[in-house]
Amino acid sequence: MTEVIDLDAYRPRPAPDLTKHDVPPGAAPQGEVLEGVVIPSATTSTAPVAPLWRRTARTVRVVATDQRTRTAARATARHGAYVAGGAGILAKRAWDGRSAARYERMIRIAEAAGQHETAMEWEERGRQFRAARHQRRMDLLTAPQRIAKGAVVGTATTAGGLLALGTVLAIAEHEPAQVIAPIAFTIDVIRTLVWLASIVWGPAVFLAPWLALFGLWNVGRRGQAAPNWALPPVQRSNDGAPITPSIVVTALRDLGIAALRGAIRAMEDNGAAMLGPIRIAGCGVEVDVTLPSGVSTEEVQGRRRKLAENLGRHEHEVFVSIPQAARTVRLWIADSGALDEPIGPSPLAIDADMSANYATGRAPWGQDLRGDAALISLFQRHLLITGLSNQGKTASLRALLLWLVLDPTVEVRIADLKGVGDWRMFLGLATVLIEGPTDDHVIDATEMLEHGVAEMERRLMAPAGTTWDPLILLVDEAQVAFMCPAVGPDKRPYGGVKATSRYFQAARKIHNQGRAVDVLLWQGTQDPTDQNLPKLVREGAHIRASLVLGTESQARMALGDKAIDGGAAPHKLRQGLDKGTVVVAGDGVKLAPGQSSITIRTHFIDGDAAAEVAERAKARRTGVTTRSAVDTGEQVDALADIATVLADADRMRTQEVLQRLAELRPTEYRGWKFGDLREVLEPFGAAPHKSDGVMVVDRAKVRAAIDQRAADTAEGDGA
Repeated sequence: MTEVIDLDAYRPRPAPDLTKHDVPPGAAPQGEVLEGVVIPSATTSTAPVAPLWRRTARTVRVVATDQRTRTAARATARHGAYVAGGAGILAKRAWDGRSAARYERMIRIAEAAGQHETAMEWEERGRQFRAARHQRRMDLLTAPQRIAKGAVVGTATTAGGLLALGTVLAIAEHEPAQVIAPIAFTIDVIRTLVWLASIVWGPAVFLAPWLALFGLWNVGRRGQAAPNWALPPVQRSNDGAPITPSIVVTALRDLGIAALRGAIRAMEDNGAAMLGPIRIAGCGVEVDVTLPSGVSTEEVQGRRRKLAENLGRHEHEVFVSIPQAARTVRLWIADSGALDEPIGPSPLAIDADMSANYATGRAPWGQDLRGDAALISLFQRHLLITGLSNQGKTASLRALLLWLVLDPTVEVRIADLKGVGDWRMFLGLATVLIEGPTDDHVIDATEMLEHGVAEMERRLMAPAGTTWDPLILLVDEAQVAFMCPAVGPDKRPYGGVKATSRYFQAARKIHNQGRAVDVLLWQGTQDPTDQNLPKLVREGAHIRASLVLGTESQARMALGDKAIDGGAAPHKLRQGLDKGTVVVAGDGVKLAPGQSSITIRTHFIDGDAAAEVAERAKARRTGVTTRSAVDTGEQVDALADIATVLADADRMRTQEVLQRLAELRPTEYRGWKFGDLREVLEPFGAAPHKSDGVMVVDRAKVRAAIDQRAADTAEGDGA
């Protein structure tokens, strides 16, 4: 076999030194040497050759596994399935049209959904369909006679008409041959039509099967009547897509609940009967889902995150609640990203003329998920709001109090156990403002509540029918009070949750009876546990609100088991992103029938706006002196206090004096009447007297009485 020599790279080289190199046998050492590379022929390769069958199998495997082959196979199977599926769809339609299967199917769906009245309506429709079908079949028995009779009558009528027309033509044309002219014309028309039909018949017979095949294919294609593996891949995302019944049913089917998936597949309408109308609700939609037998509402609630993902939403954009109807869950699905948008300013910040009424008004706290204003009644209701730190608890609580102090009859006492100035704008509005986190501040807060208990008991002992101005005792960061280790002189702890705890007992007493005489306790706390928020205290609040929490157990502490079992989920809110969003349970806010809680996005009122609202509230009151602690029961100099309130007037009406005394020392003077005032002033000769028809108190007489008392005291000391 001839060897192939590559000479492309050769060049003349000098003859090698044969004394240093071996010379091949028979080679001439003289002359010019050519340098090259010897390439062996393919036929001289020594590599083993694979058997033919193995090479064929490898080729077949490569061709079979190629992506183009798979795509072609799927396309062939898909289009073939379209034809078979289309035939099945048309057959089912034909069967439904000629039988009562459609009515039976609707009856089963209605019964599965528990809609017995609807099932009875479909049963009646089915009965009417069967009666009409029976009548049609009975009419078929006499159909041949009626057809023959109609044909004879029709033929005779047509022939008679043509002859009559021919007669008229013959008379008009004076030609007897025109009598049969209409009949001859009709025969010619029929002959022409037959000739045209004979021409078209051949192509029509050829095309008819293909047209029928195309029709079946098109019906199958529209119905996607092919296996899932054969259908073309569709890159589709539901993120932000409008919510449709098919999306909701698919999301429920794919929740991973076997009973629900099986029930949906068994339904003739693929689960559409489970859904109520999809209603627009604020920045989202709302739909009621009637669950099939064997599926509990708790199972659906427990898969909220997966349901949200199936719907193309984040977990915080889907809320599952339990309405009044049995075996029903209500889904509220937000528009994608809608809950991340701000809700706008508070009416308190933009309406300078807004007023408040403790008894009949409702505070504008924010917006519910439907976008409607969330109004909350505070009349005779204790309040508790909790949540993790730095999630808007103080701002939410402060927004309610800013509205309430616009009612000048409301007295407020505040203990801010954080003490960073969040409540500083209430100087001149609150009669007590305690600010600080130390044990001394907790002691002051405890004494504030105990004085509230004393005021409550005094009111309870008053004659029946006596009306009282509301007294709000607000403690922010109440967990500091419960965790305080300080012990009083009587060996009773200020904090703790035992029966000897002074703060705990004061809170319990106000919760038990304070509502009846408008002495109310509002508390804000964070990260609730049984140690920093006892069960008896948290269950004593009429309105319980919670911002984002870490666990479901904390959510149950904050709102109660009923609210959480009904769908409330503050532990599902996003920390840092859902600031100011509260889940509210209680009777202060209107709830839909069967609903146990509501989610509210509260208005945020910043420090400057809060200060402006507070100034408007101060303008509606006479001067209020804010103390940093409550009166501790020391001897009160009533005569000196009267002189204090008369400092800017020569004389003042007794009613105004009583009002100013109540504002100066609410605990001592709020219950004073005219007789109490006269009893203090009369021994000093400064009793109220009439001036211009009204009873007044004279400042000069009060000052003279104080001077006389001082002189008498000095003489007594000298003696």
